[in-house]
Order: sequence, then structure tokens, then C-alpha cells
Amino acid sequence: MLNNLRGTLQPILEKIGKAFASTGLSPNFWTVVGLLFALASAVVYGMGIEFGLIIGGILLLVSGFFDMVDGQVARVTGKTSKKGSYLDSMFDKIAEVAIFLGLLIGGYAEPYLVMLAITLSLLVSYARAKSDALNINLQGIGIGERAERLLVIAIIGIIGYIEPAVMIVAVIAGITLIQRMISTAKNIKE
Repeated sequence: MLNNLRGTLQPILEKIGKAFASTGLSPNFWTVVGLLFALASAVVYGMGIEFGLIIGGILLLVSGFFDMVDGQVARVTGKTSKKGSYLDSMFDKIAEVAIFLGLLIGGYAEPYLVMLAITLSLLVSYARAKSDALNINLQGIGIGERAERLLVIAIIGIIGYIEPAVMIVAVIAGITLIQRMISTAKNIKE
């Protein structure tokens, strides 16, 4: 869903990309920065400390910002690459699993809910990867892509309702998985 706003926000995103590109640091550097913030968020969640949901949520939002920065820097500098795309995708999955592991260890939600949410989230990503292998583009297909799922965790968690946030993630990931499976099946050319 947020990918559908990209066109509207493109002038702002381009300015952000140019600002970060002016540092001379590579897109992959910003990818690593995003991963480090996500891992810090996961550690905070896992510690179960006072204000952990607020601190973890803020760190997760910062991670999301840098996840957007790396792609913008790559586009602005003309340094898009298969290697960068691969690293970005892999680090996204590592970050997502780490976040849910942190929530699980921190005891913020029932273990079965966390497992359901992360399983469905990974299946959404797998559905896209499999469709990409079939040359079917699923970008923007589904109500719960990675950005939406992590925003739900961060924002609803910050206000203190992390277990309902995990439930929402499971539901939107499940719906997105079904949407992607249907879209792919319709577009497969035999």
C-alpha cells in the first residue's frame, strides 16, 4: 500500500536521497545502518525493559527510514545493482525476524501469535520472490507489505498495544499472502 504512495512522495524522497548521497556513502552503507537500527530495536524489545516498547518502536521507525534512504541514494547516484538489491532484501528479512524474536523473548505477545505473524510475513516475502522468478511483478500488491507490517508494530507498540499489533500483522500478512497468490496465479503464462 505504501508503495502506491511512492509516486506522490517522489519529489520529497528524491531530496532525501540527494541529501544522503551528498555524504559520499554508498547505498549499501545505508542498508547496513538500517539493519543496525532494526537489530538495536530487537535487542530493546528482547530485554523487556521499562519503556522498551517506546524505545524499540522509535528505533524501528528509524530503521524504516534508513531502509527507504538506501534505495533513494542508489537511484539518485545511479548505483542500483543486483548485489545491493540482494543485500537489501536479505537484511530486510533478517531485521524482520529479529524484531519478532525480540518481541517473543521480551514476552510482549503470546508465542503462537508471534510465530504466526512471522511465518505469514515470511510467506508474503516468499510469494513475491517466487513471482519475481516467474517474471511477475507483485510490488504494491497486498495490504500488508513489509513497511506496513513494521509500521503497525512500531506505532501501535509505542502506544502500548503490542499484542494487538502482532495480531493485526498476522491478519494483514495472511490477506496479503492470499492476494499475492491469486495475482500470481492469474498472471502465470503457461
